Amino acid sequence: MFQRHIRPQLIAALEDTPVVLLHGARQAGKSTLAQEIASGPHPARYLTLDDATVFAAAKSDPAGFIAGLENSVVIDEVQRVPDLFVPIKAAVDRDRRPGRFLLTGSANVLLLPKLSESLVGRMEVLVLWPLSQGEIEGSAENFVNRAFTPARPLSPPGATRDDLARRIVSGGYPEAVLRQPTRRPAWFRSYVTTILQRTVRDVADIERMHEMPRLLSVLAARTGTLLNIADLSRILGMPQTTLQRYVALLQNAFLIYSLPAWTATVRRRLLKSSKILFVDTGLAAHLVGTNVRGLPANQELWGAFVETFAAGELLKQAAWSDVRPALFHFRTAKGEEVDMVLEAPSGKLVGVEVKAAVSVSADDFRGLRILAEIAGRRFFRGLVLYAGDQVVPFGPNLHALPISSLWRWAPKRN
Repeated sequence: MFQRHIRPQLIAALEDTPVVLLHGARQAGKSTLAQEIASGPHPARYLTLDDATVFAAAKSDPAGFIAGLENSVVIDEVQRVPDLFVPIKAAVDRDRRPGRFLLTGSANVLLLPKLSESLVGRMEVLVLWPLSQGEIEGSAENFVNRAFTPARPLSPPGATRDDLARRIVSGGYPEAVLRQPTRRPAWFRSYVTTILQRTVRDVADIERMHEMPRLLSVLAARTGTLLNIADLSRILGMPQTTLQRYVALLQNAFLIYSLPAWTATVRRRLLKSSKILFVDTGLAAHLVGTNVRGLPANQELWGAFVETFAAGELLKQAAWSDVRPALFHFRTAKGEEVDMVLEAPSGKLVGVEVKAAVSVSADDFRGLRILAEIAGRRFFRGLVLYAGDQVVPFGPNLHALPISSLWRWAPKRN
């Protein structure tokens, strides 16, 4: 069993909050983590709405179903019966003991219309993303926290091009990671079918479900780029309104992630379009039909997938970090950009640029310097992650770091 880094935050939430929601993509490991906690540090009865009998009982009489539950309970795949949220609210209002309900969902239930505002203020929400590199290797990783501290990074063991390609193509779904590489395509094919027929249908009626696999493949090939609905509409021959709805559903199912633009009240014109990122690079690689050998050979895809991989690792670490930064991208109307901007609640910024090359030049820091100019005192540090193996300073608070620093950074205090 993989040790999940968000586990301490989940246990802490159950100790002082009546309802805890753990949501994320199907097969990311939510059920495994919930069952492990329910059989150990937080004893609870486990019920899954994927069970036909449990689903029928909850669907036919949501209020009676909740009223019949005693002590703490785990309700898995809660998005399948949104009508449960109102009786859960009523039960919590009568008894606000912490840890009464641990809910898991394979769709972002906060976006479901029937949830309304029934549990707002009564629950803590945590996201479980697919496995991070540290979780796969069984090691601690602290890149996000370290990036916001005055630490001088040291060179970690680098990742070779082949090793990086292997990590990208393997992805982070536990079952896919554990499979032999030759057997992963079969798992991914089954996963796409399941996610579309079950999770997406749980939250919406799709009239043209047969078009969703093609949409997924097109988005996988465009991971790391600005979302252009008009262009996608022309390529796919789908109305823009329909396409916007489908993209929102894929986000709701945690298959893709929309990285918003960082903006500031400045004279310089900044683009506000979001960047689209695939949550799991292994699934994206499967959808575009590439593998460990083919991906690095396609320079356009290679650069986009390396960026997506790095963004995914940052997104995962942000979920359990002490800093809990929000993630953005930065781009001016002239095309000057920074791949990721991490913004702490205090307003402090760390810019992260990703390069698939084995060397870095001063020009690779251009976007970071412009971000620093615009952000002023809020700018704390600029980092360029690249495929080399040395940490190299490029000016005050500017460093080039091996991309392996994401899961192996061992900084030292100045």
